[in-house]
Amino acid sequence: MGTTNTDRIEKKTLLRAPRSRVWRALTNAEEFGNWFGVRLSGEFAPGARLKGKVTHPGYEHVPFEITVERMEPERLFSWRGPLTVKPDEPPSAQPTTLVVFELEEVPGGTQLTVTESGFDQIPLSHRTEAYRGNEQGWAIQMEAIGRYLGHAA
Repeated sequence: MGTTNTDRIEKKTLLRAPRSRVWRALTNAEEFGNWFGVRLSGEFAPGARLKGKVTHPGYEHVPFEITVERMEPERLFSWRGPLTVKPDEPPSAQPTTLVVFELEEVPGGTQLTVTESGFDQIPLSHRTEAYRGNEQGWAIQMEAIGRYLGHAA
């Protein structure tokens, strides 16, 4: 389930796990990498820049780089990361979007909402492709964290 407009993608999922467990899956770099499909070096903290590589088969050559913006324990985690619109340029030269994870305790578990915004600043020649790819990507990632939490300790 999700709502969209031209600048933002929003997805929600009910995770059958306590909010503290969902928070750890989101904010522990190793756990995050396990379900998200990246290998990162560093720890999540406000202002931290983490770099790594995508681990999804066929995408191992793709760099992954984010800058953590906010961390409000067990409530909100946000980061800014580049969208590769010009493959010959480094991630630092690419336009960025803001990804925000919000956690809410609900009957039966934790409601996780992810919002990615900033697509309107992407050059028009790449905007539709970036938006569609990330729209599909977040649907996959919401399923991935649910699977991960179902199998994680």
